[in-house]
Amino acid sequence: MHAVPPLLPRLLPRDALAVDVLDAARTLLGSVLVASTTDGEVAVRLVEVEAYRGADDPASHSYRGRTPRNAVMWGPAGHLYVYFVYGMHYCANVVCLTDGVPGAVLLRAGEVIGGLDAARHRRPTARADAELARGPARLCAALDVTRQFDGWDLTAGRELWIAADAEDHEQNGTPLRIVRSRRIGVTSAHHRLLRFFIAGSPYVSGWRSAWKVVPSGSPRRSTT
Repeated sequence: MHAVPPLLPRLLPRDALAVDVLDAARTLLGSVLVASTTDGEVAVRLVEVEAYRGADDPASHSYRGRTPRNAVMWGPAGHLYVYFVYGMHYCANVVCLTDGVPGAVLLRAGEVIGGLDAARHRRPTARADAELARGPARLCAALDVTRQFDGWDLTAGRELWIAADAEDHEQNGTPLRIVRSRRIGVTSAHHRLLRFFIAGSPYVSGWRSAWKVVPSGSPRRSTT
């Protein structure tokens, strides 16, 4: 088991993720995903995520029911759901909600804050460090996350884990401004404001316009 580095003093507890997808999405922003493998340790601070529910969300992989591929989405919370897309990329989601109720948050982009050399080695086509984990497939590549981590418990603190936001959603003493927008790259329910990102971050993927700003407190519970 790998000890959590001093920079990341506290693992994100499971109960912080066993909540509605909107609350989990905001909690994940600013938290740090750490992968410690044989070729190095890489830490990525999350700056963009996207929430997906179950039976009421046509864009969710769990919308049509449970299958061997998506079974991990039914919980427990805090586990990783990894899927292969376009025959070449992996995408990672953090499972949330209560055990038995499907829901997850897609990890869309992050800032590499540790292990830059290892991340650069894994992402040799990146033209700048800001591109190392900008986008869900790039984020997985920088962390070397593949299907072998499907179902992985991120709260256990071994090999691949998630640490709570060490800055408590602040930067230089100023609360981070979290923005909500429509989702990217889906055709079903794309209008729902379930994409969350940190305003002004150069590590956010895709377009950065938005229709709604989430206050620094708890996010509004809305699916529209």
